[in-house]
Amino acid sequence: MATVLIRMGAIRPSDLVRALALQSRHAGHLGDILLSHGMISDATLLAAQERQFGARRITMAQGLPDARLIDRLGGARCLALGCLPWALAGGVCIVATAQPERFEANRPTLEAALGPVAMALVSRAELHRMVLETRSAALRDYAETCVPEALSCRDWTRRGLHRWLAAVVILVLTAAVLDPVATGWAMTGLASGWLAVMTGLKLAAAIAARRKARDPAPPAGPVAARLPVVSIMVPLFREPGTVRPLINRLARLSYPRDLFDVLLVVEEHDTPTRRALEAETLPHWMRVIPVPDAPLRTKPRALNFALLFARGSIVGVYDAEDAPEPDQIIRVARHFARAAPQVACVQGMLDYFNPGTNWLSRCFTLEYAAWFRLLLPGKERLGLVLPLGGTTLFFRRGILERLGGWDAHNVTEDADLGIRLARQGFRTEILDTTTFEEANCHLLPWIKQRSRWIKGYAITYFVHMRDPRALLRDLGLRRFAGFQVQFLGTLMQVILAPMLLSFWALVLGFGHPLQGTAPAGMLWALSGFYMMSLAADMAVHLLALHNRHHRALIPWVLTLPLYFPLATIAAYKALWELMTAPFYWDKTEHGKYASRADATHVARF
Repeated sequence: MATVLIRMGAIRPSDLVRALALQSRHAGHLGDILLSHGMISDATLLAAQERQFGARRITMAQGLPDARLIDRLGGARCLALGCLPWALAGGVCIVATAQPERFEANRPTLEAALGPVAMALVSRAELHRMVLETRSAALRDYAETCVPEALSCRDWTRRGLHRWLAAVVILVLTAAVLDPVATGWAMTGLASGWLAVMTGLKLAAAIAARRKARDPAPPAGPVAARLPVVSIMVPLFREPGTVRPLINRLARLSYPRDLFDVLLVVEEHDTPTRRALEAETLPHWMRVIPVPDAPLRTKPRALNFALLFARGSIVGVYDAEDAPEPDQIIRVARHFARAAPQVACVQGMLDYFNPGTNWLSRCFTLEYAAWFRLLLPGKERLGLVLPLGGTTLFFRRGILERLGGWDAHNVTEDADLGIRLARQGFRTEILDTTTFEEANCHLLPWIKQRSRWIKGYAITYFVHMRDPRALLRDLGLRRFAGFQVQFLGTLMQVILAPMLLSFWALVLGFGHPLQGTAPAGMLWALSGFYMMSLAADMAVHLLALHNRHHRALIPWVLTLPLYFPLATIAAYKALWELMTAPFYWDKTEHGKYASRADATHVARF
C-alpha cells in the first residue's frame, strides 16, 4: 500500500513515514491511519487498493447486491467480516470487501457458504449502506432476539407472569382487608428483616471499599505495545439539542483518532435528531447508525443493532449527555491490556455536573457518590455479582457477542447483562475514571426514571430465577445469596418502605397503627432499629464524600430520609407497569443542563 501511494503521488513521503510509525504502535490498518489524519481521501484509498490487489470497485450506482447470496452468509456475518456477496458470475461468487488485506484469511469462511469466490472492492460506508438497504429487517429482528430466549424477558407476557403478579397483589390486598393487624405485622416483620440484610450488605461493602482504598496499588503489569481499536456507541432518542454538545465532548477524548470509532445511534423515525446530526460535519472517526423502525424502541435494541457495525475489539457505551474525562479511553485500553482474560467488562464511575440545581439533584448526587465510590467497589472486593450501570461501560467485544449482547426487551439491560456475564464465569472490574452526567432534578421525571429502573430490576430477578438451581450452579452459593439480597432485597425494601416509614409517627408522638396489638417495647425496638439503619445509611453517604469535590453536599446528607421514600412512589408505578406494560421505556429527557457539562472542569478526583 505504501509503495502504491508513493507511485501514485498521492501522499508525501514525510506523511507516510509518520503513518507507518503510528501503525507500529497501533492495532489499526494503514488506510484508517491515513484517512483519520486527513493524509488521503476515501477515493484515493480505494484507487490505491484497486492497484494493489488488482480488483475492481463496486458502488451502489451499479445496483444492489443479490439478497439471496447475502442470506447464505447472513447479514450480521457480512458486517463482521467486512464482506458482501454481490453476484454470481460463471459459478464464482463476486464478494465485495472493505478489508481486502483480510480477504485471504476470510476465504475459507466465505467459500464454505458461497462456493468459489473472487474479490471486489467497496468502501466501508458503501458496504454498510448496501446491507441496510437490502437486509435491515433481518438485522432488526436479530437485534431484538440475539439473547437466548431462556435468558430473555421477551416471553414475559406469554408466560403469564403479569397475571401471576396481579394475583399476588390481589392476594395481599385481600389479606389486608380481612385481617389488617396480622397482615400489618407480617409486612412489618418482612420489611424489618430485609432492612437488616440490606444495611448489613451496605456496611460490609463500604468497609471493603475503604480497605481496598488503603491497600497499596498492585504493580503495573506489561501493557500491550499496540493500542486496540475502540468503538463507542452513543444512543440518542429525541435529543436534537444534545447533538452539538455531545460531539464537542467526545472530541475532547484523547484516544488516537485512527483507533477511535464513535457510532451515534439514532432511531430511523427520529426525524428531529437525525436532522440535527445531518446539520453537523462529523469527523472521519464518527458516524451515524440509523436503527430500523419497529414497535419495540429500547436502548438495548439500538445497541445490539449498532454493535453489528462497530469495528473495535473493545466496545463502550455512553449516554448522550455524558462528559467523560479526556484520558478515559486510554485508561480503559490499558486496564484491559493488564487484566486477566476473564475480565469481560470495565465499569467507570459516574457523577453529576449539576448537583447544585436543587434539593433533588443534590440528593441524587449523594446517592451516586455512595453507589459508585463505595458500594460497587466494595461489592467487587467481596466477590459479588455487579449490576452494571447504563453508561461508561466497556467490553471485550468477543465476549459480549458470545453472550448475545443486550436483552432488547429489558428496561434495565445493564443490570441484566452484569448477571449474565457472571453466570458465564466472567468478571467486571471498577475503574477509577469518571464520567459526568446530568442529574434528573425534577420530581416527575425522576419518578419515571426510577420506576423504569425498579421495573427492570424486578424483570431481571424473575428471568434469572426461572431455574434457581441453574443460577446457584452458575454463581455459587455466596454470589447466589448476594444476588438475592441485591435484587429481591432492593425490591422488597422500596415496596415495603411504608411499613418502616410508619415508625416516624411513633417517634414524633403521633402513635402507630399497630399500637396496642403487641407489647409497646416491640414497636419501640423496631423504631430504634429503623433509626439506626437510617444513621448507618447516612454514614455510608458521608464516607463517599470524604476527600471528594462534593464536600459542600455534606449538610444535605441529613435530608436523605426525605429523599429515600420517593423511590416507593416509583416502585408502585413500576408494579403497575409490570402488569400492564413490562417493556415500556419511560424516556428520560436530557440536555437541559448541557452547557454546564461543557463548563465543568472534568478532572480526576
